Amino acid sequence: MKHIIRLTVTLLAAQALLHAETKPATLTVTADHPDAVYKKGETVTFTINIAQPSDAQVSWTLSKDGVPPTSSGKATLLGGTATVTGRLDEPGFLLCRVSYINADKSSTVALASAAIDPLQIKPSMAPPADFDSYWAGEKAKLARVPMNPRLTPQNSASKGVEAFDLQADSLGKPVSGYFARPFGAKSKSLPIILTVHGAGVVSSGLAGATGWAERGFLALDMNAHGIPNGQPKQFYTDLASGSLKDYRTRGRDSRDTIYFHDMFLRLVRALDFLTAQPEWDGRTVVVHGSSQGGYQSIVAAGLDPRVTFFAAGVPAGCDHTGFKAGRVNGWPKFIATGETPAPNIVEAVRYYDAVSFATRTKAAGIITVGFIDTTCPPSGIYAAFNALGGKREIFNSIRTGHVGAAPTTEAMRNAIFAHAAAMKR
Repeated sequence: MKHIIRLTVTLLAAQALLHAETKPATLTVTADHPDAVYKKGETVTFTINIAQPSDAQVSWTLSKDGVPPTSSGKATLLGGTATVTGRLDEPGFLLCRVSYINADKSSTVALASAAIDPLQIKPSMAPPADFDSYWAGEKAKLARVPMNPRLTPQNSASKGVEAFDLQADSLGKPVSGYFARPFGAKSKSLPIILTVHGAGVVSSGLAGATGWAERGFLALDMNAHGIPNGQPKQFYTDLASGSLKDYRTRGRDSRDTIYFHDMFLRLVRALDFLTAQPEWDGRTVVVHGSSQGGYQSIVAAGLDPRVTFFAAGVPAGCDHTGFKAGRVNGWPKFIATGETPAPNIVEAVRYYDAVSFATRTKAAGIITVGFIDTTCPPSGIYAAFNALGGKREIFNSIRTGHVGAAPTTEAMRNAIFAHAAAMKR
């Protein structure tokens, strides 16, 4: 497909004010549509503003969500304002990056992005032909491993909630998390929520589990790596710099050795435990997380039909083979930007693509996306969203990057509560 970006720079003249710089500049960039959504071929106007100095010179670059085609230039902001215009003649995201060099030689950077027909973004590749049979076989292996759950009582700061450290056997490392439930809950009365973690190496969160239990859930907060909970900070630091260093791309040469293999199966084993609890209502199963946790949430929904709802904040793992469609690959960057990967790598990572799992789920769900997210770029997230088979909702956060902003957190929590309430009817 031919990609076209046409650019103009308009200087908005005004009286230049002379002054001395005493602190880093306040630099902003905004798209001219309030929702930052456009049609293919439609002109996008980005307005650049700087508070001080009003006659600053900035550098700008327009790209397709961080990859070519790109164009760049400089603009003098007479009166503190200039505009850059561009267009994209295919579905995707037009990213504007602006930088200013402060008096102390430090750099101030601002980003804005425009969505171009985002609901038309297609997956770069279809799931492998044997995707279903492969994961069915892996789940069958898991089913042959006895769960052997071990519950160790924990001190809970939440009144009316009892909490436990849970260890349950799985393939490879165990499920390791904090499990919480309301005291005295009746049989078949509670929905399930499994909360899963973003990237990094940390303990499960006791407060996370007890907080959901206070709201009437059977709750499990599970760490990503099957590691012990509640250890000193140095324990996790040592793992992150030692045996778990660079886990994100480990084993990418084969579908059987990719690090996320066991992490994904622990999702199923965690749900085995939760759905075995007598308090479960027998209907409602929610999985929730952000970034790597959002990745796991989509995977769980596609891998386990017991999931009825997922909430995935700025999910990682979307469209690993985006480069095949001229798009950026997001975290975990199995294939680095600009890399020409071996065919076996391309084949292996397709079994771990959130897009592939999205095509398999019938669960309802909400996904959040940051328009200026350079860790989990919006083009890949929309590819996953558009592949979903169930009832779906997306929350666009046009001014944020890879963060859990308050409005997105609130949107996911409200969606979870609404789903739980609806399942009671």
